[in-house]
Amino acid sequence: MITSIFNKSKPINFIIVLFITVLAFITARENLVIETVTAAFVAKQIAIFFICIATILIFNFIISKNNLTKSNTYEILLFSLFLLAMVQTTSHTNILLSNLFVLLGLRRIISLRSQKSIKNKLFDAALWVAVASLFYFWTILFAIVIILSLIFYSDNNIRHWIIPFIGIATVFCIAVGVSVVVYYDFFEIFKSSRSVSYDFSPYNSTKYLVAITMLFSFGIWSSIFYLQNIKRKKKGLRASFKIVIIAAIMAFVLILLAPQKNGSEFLFLFAPLAIIITNYIEIIEDKWFKEVFLAVLVLIPFLLLML
Repeated sequence: MITSIFNKSKPINFIIVLFITVLAFITARENLVIETVTAAFVAKQIAIFFICIATILIFNFIISKNNLTKSNTYEILLFSLFLLAMVQTTSHTNILLSNLFVLLGLRRIISLRSQKSIKNKLFDAALWVAVASLFYFWTILFAIVIILSLIFYSDNNIRHWIIPFIGIATVFCIAVGVSVVVYYDFFEIFKSSRSVSYDFSPYNSTKYLVAITMLFSFGIWSSIFYLQNIKRKKKGLRASFKIVIIAAIMAFVLILLAPQKNGSEFLFLFAPLAIIITNYIEIIEDKWFKEVFLAVLVLIPFLLLML
């Protein structure tokens, strides 16, 4: 039943995804206590919510534009379910903005497959990743995805290898200039923490353990088939699918390095993981197993709400 609903792109699917996102957003704020609800507070929450929606829409655009999945809406369903499983991901504005910019960067990286306007795409990708790092430093890891994409596309043009560094340097110079004008200090704007923490004790709770187990168990299982299936993709699309798996690895490394383990850092993993799991769902031949597989993914986040 679930697969029949999301097997095609229908307006009702986006309404369901919107409902799940709203539920995740509200749940994350149920314990938020303030003395007075001001107009500024309401405006901030509305802005944060629209960032969440914009992220899902951009994610859907990237997938449909680059044929990363078939014509269905499993990927945005999974993305919204991941938000519901770890509602903390909707609470931190800096991480939400950083993830949005990372997605914009990945969009330009994946679009390199067309082999058109390569210089512009490389510069834009590096620019977006660098901007993302201003909000959350460790997203600079996604710059590695840009470099590896040049290897996947067998690009031997030396100028193309230099352009990403120019894009990052451009953001750095502009940021320093803004910092001087606004804060009268060269590096005050670079306030995102560059520290590393290997203290995983904050995850030692039922909600975290269940959600993390769901993400990694389904993600690892699907990744095995995802990697095997890359060889069956059209030659022109293989690099794009490799970029997705590399992005997932970078997101995992980011989670390990995150200075504050509060659950919000898992947001960077949601997009590549949703693509990987969707590709696995698409190749499942047994209808009953596909239904059970997807049903478990749907039920776990809702069960976590009752914990």
